[in-house]
Amino acid sequence: MRVFNTLTRKKEEFIPVQEGKVGMYVCGPTVYNYIHIGNARPMIVFDTVRRYLEYKGYDVNYVSNFTDVDDKIIKKAMEEGVESVVISERFIEECKKDMEGLNVKPATIHPKATEEIGGMIRMIQTLIEKGHAYEADGTVYFKTRSFKEYGKLSKKNIDDLEAGHRDIKVRGEEGKKDPLDFVLWKPKKEGEPAWKSPWGEGRPGWHIECSEMSKKYIGNTIDIHAGGEDLIFPHHENEIAQSEACNDEPFANYWMHNAFLNIDGEKMSKSAGNFFTVREISEKYPLQVIRFFMLSAHYRSPLNFSDTLVESSKNGLDRILTAIDSLRDAVSSNEGTLTGEDQKHLEKVQELVKKYEAAMEDDFNTADAIAAIFEMVKLANITAKDGSREYAEKLLETLEKLCDILGIITEREEELLDADVEALIEERQAARKERNFARADEIRDQLAAQGIILKDSREGVKWTRA
Repeated sequence: MRVFNTLTRKKEEFIPVQEGKVGMYVCGPTVYNYIHIGNARPMIVFDTVRRYLEYKGYDVNYVSNFTDVDDKIIKKAMEEGVESVVISERFIEECKKDMEGLNVKPATIHPKATEEIGGMIRMIQTLIEKGHAYEADGTVYFKTRSFKEYGKLSKKNIDDLEAGHRDIKVRGEEGKKDPLDFVLWKPKKEGEPAWKSPWGEGRPGWHIECSEMSKKYIGNTIDIHAGGEDLIFPHHENEIAQSEACNDEPFANYWMHNAFLNIDGEKMSKSAGNFFTVREISEKYPLQVIRFFMLSAHYRSPLNFSDTLVESSKNGLDRILTAIDSLRDAVSSNEGTLTGEDQKHLEKVQELVKKYEAAMEDDFNTADAIAAIFEMVKLANITAKDGSREYAEKLLETLEKLCDILGIITEREEELLDADVEALIEERQAARKERNFARADEIRDQLAAQGIILKDSREGVKWTRA
């Protein structure tokens, strides 16, 4: 199995730290709102990587965090007049709903930053003791130039860099010794959540959170560290510097990054009016279609989201599901055991399995893996009807297994009757009148998952099938 390693800019043979086990860390979302369609790409891509590793027999420890303390969370909490934990917990639950809709498996553990503060403080103390960090008026900075290999992931020359980090300006900024030094700990501001530390009350910087959580739940050296390419610098670069300076061991052996998702050929942004949450997209398309669409291109290739391309994915997924339905019919109606002709067809099936595996083992090329599935679908459509029951069973089992690796659910949901839709809409309206918005949202999500699109208007609720 070969993986493209961002650190070396080349494909490398995958060899885990411990034989038969894989420690995988994927940077999770900052939970201040619903996840957007760009967040969905790494979730789907690296869930698929995990699924394939498990298919190959690896015991995967998959860790993906929730950043539940952040300026954006605090800002939203202030706007709503609630504690920041109310915002973070609300959107952690909403994120989990969207992940379930996308058929993203829950991580082995989803650590929350706020529950790991003690470990972050200990890591910062170690960095100070080793001369890699310093405190200035309650702020602790990482001494960037003390880590000689800074820039090795992003290939940036430290002398050419300017301070452009995500961290906000805080009290003690005048004590910063170098503009490239970044924040490990920031002092408390009025109205913000804070924790006690040797440097006064405050909270951790963003970068130290992942360094501590990956260390605690995987170890000093991660097999695969993954995320979107926008995290390469400064986040992942700073993680390397902190972790390797603290632990004196390689932080991650393989770095995987997915490329950006564009909307109709343009970068997604609120100002451009092309910013969509997964929840919004689910009102237009079943999330299984979105998952299939995301895997239709190689994860390192930029992906363009457009109605035309998603419709094409919808049709492609339907071809696969229709073939599987036909195979199930053949299992029910056909008779007998394998014939000589069936054996020949099964040899072709095994060739396609090898083609699928070769694609996945060449840096998880899901596009080519899907192409192998389509070839198998074509073969099934030609041969299953006249084959034996045993042949149909074996072909069905193989196709379902390959789809499961990609996270494709092969059981079609029963289509709701019009009367059922109307009844659910009435229940949703009643829930809204009773201000039971959780139930109203639940019904809307249930309908969206089955391709029912709701549109609220002055005349009432109108609905269509996607």
